[in-house]
Amino acid sequence: MTDLASRLAEVDARIADAAHSAGRDPSDLTRIVVTKFHPAQLVTDLAALGVRDVGENRQQELTAKREALRQAQVPGLDGVRWHFIGQLQTKKARAVRAASDVVHSVDRDRLADALHAADPGGDPLDVFVQVNLTEDPARGGAAPDEVERLAEHIAQACPSLRVRGVMAVAPLTDAPAAAFERLARSAAAVRRVVPDATWMSAGMSGDFAEAIAAGATHLRIGTAITGPRPEHG
Repeated sequence: MTDLASRLAEVDARIADAAHSAGRDPSDLTRIVVTKFHPAQLVTDLAALGVRDVGENRQQELTAKREALRQAQVPGLDGVRWHFIGQLQTKKARAVRAASDVVHSVDRDRLADALHAADPGGDPLDVFVQVNLTEDPARGGAAPDEVERLAEHIAQACPSLRVRGVMAVAPLTDAPAAAFERLARSAAAVRRVVPDATWMSAGMSGDFAEAIAAGATHLRIGTAITGPRPEHG
């Protein structure tokens, strides 16, 4: 716990420095700790340190961790928000909807429709439109010229989903600052059809300063806080 607390404090200090450098208020940023491949106990430890937002990449792991912690009746976890940040198959939409508070990776109509159909009368699910910042159509995310139309589809056809903004991963082949500038343009396009969709999910352990400078509101930070991921099968 001591090492975890130290890493968390160090990252939070770096986030605050980056925010101040960009002329922004650190309190406007949401730091999501990505707990991919770590045991559910890590979420308990993070909650004890005041973490309120955790992220998972895989549906099976998200579902298993939430259920394990529910069954253990761990106190203090009621206020934790679970973010699904990985690529999502339509067939897993129902399970992700049941286990998530926020979904960052909505990149096509069929997926949005499936998330809505999973609980059409339920509490609104916050979603981000994922944007593909590469030239590779096989990568996750909608093409930038499709983003505005997709946001409009979700807003009009999926009333149980609430479009909050855009999400992207900076390509390894591109400077993060330039990539996040392109994402900011997609964010503006989404706001043309959903004016209050002001969130931007961008920035990970290695590039969150550039993301903050470009306007990111939600940072997805894993190993810089959690330490090395355990070996997994």
